[in-house]
Amino acid sequence: MKFNDNSKLAGQHAFLSASKHSWLNYPEDKLDRVFLSNMAAQRGTKLHALAHDLITLGVRLPDTPTTMNMYVNDAIGFRMQSEKILFYSMNAFGTVDTIAFRHNKLRIHDLKNGVHHASEKQLEVYSALFCLEYGFRPFDIEIELRIYQNDEVRIYEADPVTISLIMDKIVAFDRRINILREEAE
Repeated sequence: MKFNDNSKLAGQHAFLSASKHSWLNYPEDKLDRVFLSNMAAQRGTKLHALAHDLITLGVRLPDTPTTMNMYVNDAIGFRMQSEKILFYSMNAFGTVDTIAFRHNKLRIHDLKNGVHHASEKQLEVYSALFCLEYGFRPFDIEIELRIYQNDEVRIYEADPVTISLIMDKIVAFDRRINILREEAE
């Protein structure tokens, strides 16, 4: 048999894929929820890319109290860098939405497009990764975290004790993962 040439689909994933066959058990209302959630995630990815381009190019948006406008304008105003990878090890790294470090003050901002209340925990992990990568003690710097979501800005002053504990856990878990990896090989 000569199979059809579907090579243009290589690397893509269908919503109703065989490898994620749990949809076989979905009633129609769950299918709707999961599909719409997937579409919202794709929209969020596009909005992050747009925000990154606007920030990189220094294009301010109208001064209105909307999530995207506040996020982009604040990032430009604070001279932040967009989509920067913070790296401790191959087991512990991540891409922060926007970041700046000036005058002993770390700023990390996160753009959230979902409706569910976002936690500052992700930003605390980024703070710990920053401190580990660049050799700062969280007790010696000021750390301001912001979440932009649902047309509001939530500002958190990071607790240095919390950041220090996260740093310790990253180091310990990284060490443990490396041991497990060596034992498995």
